[in-house]
Amino acid sequence: MENTLGLEIIEVVEQAAIASAKWMGKGEKNTADQVAVEAMRERMNKIHMRGRIVIGEGERDDAPMLYIGEEVGICTQPNAEQVCNPNELIEIDIAVDPCEGTNLVAYGQPGSMAVLAISEKGGLFAAPDFYMKKLAAPPAAKGKVDINKSATENLKILSEALDRSIDELVVVVMKRERHNDLIKEIREAGARVQLIEDGDVGAAISCGFAGTNIHALMGIGAAPEGVISAAALRALGGHFQGQLIYDPAVVKTGLIGESKQANIDRLKSMNINDPDKVYDAHELASGKTILFAGSGITSGDLMQGVRFFKGGARTQSLVISNQSKTARIVDTIHMFDEPKTLQLR
Repeated sequence: MENTLGLEIIEVVEQAAIASAKWMGKGEKNTADQVAVEAMRERMNKIHMRGRIVIGEGERDDAPMLYIGEEVGICTQPNAEQVCNPNELIEIDIAVDPCEGTNLVAYGQPGSMAVLAISEKGGLFAAPDFYMKKLAAPPAAKGKVDINKSATENLKILSEALDRSIDELVVVVMKRERHNDLIKEIREAGARVQLIEDGDVGAAISCGFAGTNIHALMGIGAAPEGVISAAALRALGGHFQGQLIYDPAVVKTGLIGESKQANIDRLKSMNINDPDKVYDAHELASGKTILFAGSGITSGDLMQGVRFFKGGARTQSLVISNQSKTARIVDTIHMFDEPKTLQLR
């Protein structure tokens, strides 16, 4: 799969990032998302694959493209019978977030990305459009920290696993009312808190790399993005756990269904009979082959954002594979016009 699709999925996230970056700082988060979706889908439909979107643009929204269940790939072309033999194509599941951190793009803030994860059919958990309690940590802490433990306990475990004092640890938490007690506990335990407004995929993945100065992600965020984070961290050998949150009273901010009981019933209709189950990375991304790709829209801890120059743009992307056991940073020059001189500024 990596050999067949590796370069093409990089181009998918690159095109989404470039399209969205043109709206950076313009205060139009919906437009920044829409153009990313359109660009991602257009490039995806040129790939010789049989793809199915399992996580996409809003389970409950009437999304016109990249919606859950949509088929993507070369067979969707108008002349499909001329270019496509379905029986010869790779059949894969795809989780996408064409603009992870729409507010970050709209207001010119760091850390937004175009991201996706792919696996063979059935290899990604089709998470409902709910919230998820998450715990991400470095490979050294894998299987040692536990989402059922308190933040204080997990910080002690992290400290021992990383051979660092607690006051050297940095925990990323989304700035939300629901996290006030969590933030207080982390600080009282002696660790430092890095608050983010949006975009916890990048924060989770940063836990898998040494030198990012991010040692854990804690708190509640969107469930679909949790699956994408889990895929990347599984490929990196890092720790990820997620537990679906179905009670609106816990979330406090944002929409999460009509009621707690209605959400439980909805989970049962999706064959999720244990709503409180804690999933690890291997359950959320269970496929034999896992590929993650992300391209920076605005610059963050992992990647630089899109930089435009006369006649083109420069992107930086991250591709992670459990097949080749690699994490590659890909720096690409995109030439929109016939270049007179290749500019690397």
